[in-house]
Amino acid sequence: MKPPNPPTPSVRVQLVRPPLGEAERLHRFPLGEDCPGYDGLRGQGYGDWAGRRMDEVAARDPGGLRSWTTDTSYAPPGGGESVEALIARVGVHLDGLAPGTHRAVVEQGVVRAAVVWALELPAATFWRLDVRPGSVTALTGRSGRWNLLVGQSEG
Repeated sequence: MKPPNPPTPSVRVQLVRPPLGEAERLHRFPLGEDCPGYDGLRGQGYGDWAGRRMDEVAARDPGGLRSWTTDTSYAPPGGGESVEALIARVGVHLDGLAPGTHRAVVEQGVVRAAVVWALELPAATFWRLDVRPGSVTALTGRSGRWNLLVGQSEG
């Protein structure tokens, strides 16, 4: 009889979305903030749209904004990152994490991308996920398989 495989060490990731920042309160595209210690979890790159109000982008580039919210392969002009590229980058980072617990403060889009990657959902699902400010989203993984922890209690 073959001996059982030893258990694979697990990874737990807590993605913390901070309370609304000034940019979000003003409906501005964020600047793709760094995530110290977790470079793959930095915010989405918005190219020329970064730091601009969404209504300003809608007035100047309505077709681009429409494409960005309907075509997950579309990248904002000026070196922006598509939703698909964000999902792939976040996924590679998650899959490369060492066993143990990791806690990172991230933008809403990064949480969305992590959930889409972890649950192997279609990229278009990205737009159907809402992430509350001040919330924690937890993912657990083992042997390349991720689970979403729903209903985590505070503390």
